[in-house]
Amino acid sequence: MTDDAKAPGSKRLSLSTMVIFSLSNLPLSALGIAVFVYLPPYFARHLGVSLTVVGGVWATVRMIDVGIDPVLGLIMDRTRTPLGRYRVWIIAGAPILMLGLYKLFMAPVGMDAGYLVVWLLVMYLGISTMSLAQSAWGARLAPQYDERSRLFGVLTMVGVAGTMAALAIPIIAKPLGRSDAWAVQAMGWLSIALTPLTAAIVAVRTPERIARDATRHSFALSDYWALIVKPDLMRMYLAQMATTLGPGWMAALYLFFFQSSRGFSQQQATILLFLYILAGAPGAMLAAAMAGRIGKHRTLMVTTTAYALGLSTALMIPRGNVLAALPLMLWCGALASGFGLMIQAMLADVGDEVRLAQGKERISLIYALNNVAGKIAAALAIALTFPLLDKLGFKAAEGAVNTPAAIHNLEMAFLIGPVVFVMLGGACVIGWRLDAKRHAVIRGELEAQDTLMDGAPTPVWPRAAAAPLDPEISG
Repeated sequence: MTDDAKAPGSKRLSLSTMVIFSLSNLPLSALGIAVFVYLPPYFARHLGVSLTVVGGVWATVRMIDVGIDPVLGLIMDRTRTPLGRYRVWIIAGAPILMLGLYKLFMAPVGMDAGYLVVWLLVMYLGISTMSLAQSAWGARLAPQYDERSRLFGVLTMVGVAGTMAALAIPIIAKPLGRSDAWAVQAMGWLSIALTPLTAAIVAVRTPERIARDATRHSFALSDYWALIVKPDLMRMYLAQMATTLGPGWMAALYLFFFQSSRGFSQQQATILLFLYILAGAPGAMLAAAMAGRIGKHRTLMVTTTAYALGLSTALMIPRGNVLAALPLMLWCGALASGFGLMIQAMLADVGDEVRLAQGKERISLIYALNNVAGKIAAALAIALTFPLLDKLGFKAAEGAVNTPAAIHNLEMAFLIGPVVFVMLGGACVIGWRLDAKRHAVIRGELEAQDTLMDGAPTPVWPRAAAAPLDPEISG
């Protein structure tokens, strides 16, 4: 354990601690691009599943899945083991995720909707478990206002590396003489291989410090409801929905737009997407630096506005001209990386405010409810866009010929949805009051409260009554 991780009042984590902790984001980020951009078209083009069925199944699964996160959040906030609170959930989520990935990316031809529903649920259970533990653990690993922007910035950068690794596969598939279907399956194998390796490294090498509870940790429906209706959290959840739905809408239509409207091959479109993701690494660090100067909420407003303005020029890209498309992709990729980064860091700040007010740790539940908002938006991204293309007369089957009207409809759908929703996401934080100054006051009161609790009796925890009040576990 590094010295900076040990000290409760420390203001900076070492870069090595942040990078090691962020490794768990490698498979999750690789999956983000594979599941949203490549897997649905793969089902439609290569396994013979209709667009309407794919969209309907995804929407059904995500609606079922949204109930899982709050339950996981409630349990995580009460977890207390000799291994820590969040470490055990990272470990538990890995095999679940691996099983779901195998069944989906290696799905047989002729599978039915029931098969998709079952294994999508398994995959999303694994993703929920690991991502929720990762977010809550990160909020406790970096307790200071600016330090959270820095940590979540590194988390985003490491995630960019995972996404780039996944995107490299379809880029090299053609030169290797491999099919598009082979590339999608290889992306699945990449995430399957990375999941246990990164989970083990994070579990062994990352310190964990369980926050104290000022009151007995019993379930109270009023506390739960307070997290749903708290104005700042409602704004965050709406911002998460909007900034997920906008890029998710774009991702769902990305290959169709760049191939049918802009005349790119799948390999060229993938190269552009690779660069879009690559720009997220410097974009994340710039967003973190900007947040240190103008605040997190203003940074979110700046990045969403600039993203929407940039994407509005997509129809100006000449057909098949990769170099002409490059500035737009780098611009939007750099800006998009700041959306989730800022929301994650701002939620951690609100989590401190909630812990001070309720006297209990609620950060896992807060992130769980935010995940619910993101999942609803992600479900809508596919559930709305794929059936919409059917209604607009666009044909997605491999080799299909589309009319100019159908392609025009595709273009309008590709642009209008992301621009509108991303702008709404930025508007959600207009007038935000929990800035660095206010958060410093909250942190000071929490640290004073924790100091007063030293030597107090250990709160009663299920199956962990003898656990130390504030363990630090180095692995």
